[in-house]
Amino acid sequence: MTSSATTSPALPSRRLGVIGSIVGVLALIAAVLPHWVIPVIYPPPADKVIVDTGHRLKDRLIARVKGVEYQAPPREKSTGSQLREASSIGAISLGLLAILFSVLALVFREERLLAGVAAALGSGAIAIEISFLAMGVLMLIVILYVVANIIGLF
Repeated sequence: MTSSATTSPALPSRRLGVIGSIVGVLALIAAVLPHWVIPVIYPPPADKVIVDTGHRLKDRLIARVKGVEYQAPPREKSTGSQLREASSIGAISLGLLAILFSVLALVFREERLLAGVAAALGSGAIAIEISFLAMGVLMLIVILYVVANIIGLF
């Protein structure tokens, strides 16, 4: 009996695709979870924000009437806002890293499915962060419009 060496097709590596997918999941968690968890742990002090905004508006109007340039007092950031900023930066950074691993997986001819999953997760995390930023900007515009309407600027 002769033994013949059978050649089995080599399975493509999965290392970069798996790493990229894990980083993409972490990016997605960093993009979504803080918007649900941080407000529960560190609730925004709505009454303090309203009072501070009223005082700043009053100070601006007084400065305008006196003809003096208004200088805003320095604001200290709350722990919740610092965590939100850090998670936003982390989500975008991890999303870009997941996309990088996806590209590297394709360059090194690894399994395309995992590379696609990593790219989709990274892109999704970045898209979620951009959408939260856009919602925040729209809310700020609406609040400014309402305040300006109440004051009588429009």
